[in-house]
Amino acid sequence: MADERLVSAAWSGEDAVLDSVRPRFLDDYIGQDAVKDNLRVFIQAAKERAEALDHVLLYGPPGLGKTSLSMVIANELGVQIRVTSGPAIERPGDLAALLTNLQPGDVLFIDEIHRLPRTVEEVLYPAMEDFSLDILIGKGPTARSVRLDLPPFTLVGATTRAGLVSAPLRDRFGVIIHLDYYSVPELTQIVRRTADVLRVAATKEACEEIARRARGTPRVANRLLKRVRDFAQVMGAPVITREVAVSALTRLHVDHLGLDEVDYKILSTLIRKFSGGPVGLETLAAAVGEEADTLEDVYEPYLLQMGFIQRTPRGRMAMPRAYAHLGLPVPDAPAP
Repeated sequence: MADERLVSAAWSGEDAVLDSVRPRFLDDYIGQDAVKDNLRVFIQAAKERAEALDHVLLYGPPGLGKTSLSMVIANELGVQIRVTSGPAIERPGDLAALLTNLQPGDVLFIDEIHRLPRTVEEVLYPAMEDFSLDILIGKGPTARSVRLDLPPFTLVGATTRAGLVSAPLRDRFGVIIHLDYYSVPELTQIVRRTADVLRVAATKEACEEIARRARGTPRVANRLLKRVRDFAQVMGAPVITREVAVSALTRLHVDHLGLDEVDYKILSTLIRKFSGGPVGLETLAAAVGEEADTLEDVYEPYLLQMGFIQRTPRGRMAMPRAYAHLGLPVPDAPAP
């Protein structure tokens, strides 16, 4: 399968530098302290009982480290991990091929698990509950069902849209974990660690500036660091200072709160074209020129958290803070 790969406890990877940016163990994983404390307990208990860890569902906005955490879980357990995604598992046979190649205790990580086809999901139920696989051989009257025993394994599912995970599948996870946005101090640590791995000289103030504009997301923080590094290199700056970082981020159209061109377009369209709303998601997406799923999964969570927009039964509305951020007067509230 094109997008699956095997990662061992020794941490093999296609690119040693990029892989080394990812944390290997819970002690290396920055942030999400409550999640880490609970996982330590669950992992230690499973190891003491010599059992596979209960199945784990990770959910939260994109870029918060769900894939990294799944690899950390495998490393803490000292087992191998097989990585794939929901859309890649098109048929029950694809899932059977993955499950029958697992060793006892291994971790199977399925990203975007909410996008599993229903026929595949139904085959997954007995695999999760009873560690067995029911395979239908043949067609028509001669078809027969064969049950295959599977080694005990841990399924780690990740999703950005927990509401789209069906109730039967969600109920089969023993550990359900929500990953939340990171604080600026936590992101500063992540930026400094990534800078060390990439051998980039950056001041503490520069790391803080990048962290402040990273939308509470490690993936965004690392991406911004790499782009700032490019600007610093071309500018001939041996060390990334706060001034260099601000200059680069300004040229990237990332403001002091982390809003980029698309965020501004969403807010501006909502206010100027639709008088602040409410307006439906599909209509707003068409007006902005983005896919509705992109708006809902990538941009909306941060705008909601920052108090710029609000979801209502009638659609999206701009909040007073959005008007203030764009330098526009806040309209008077309608008379009761």
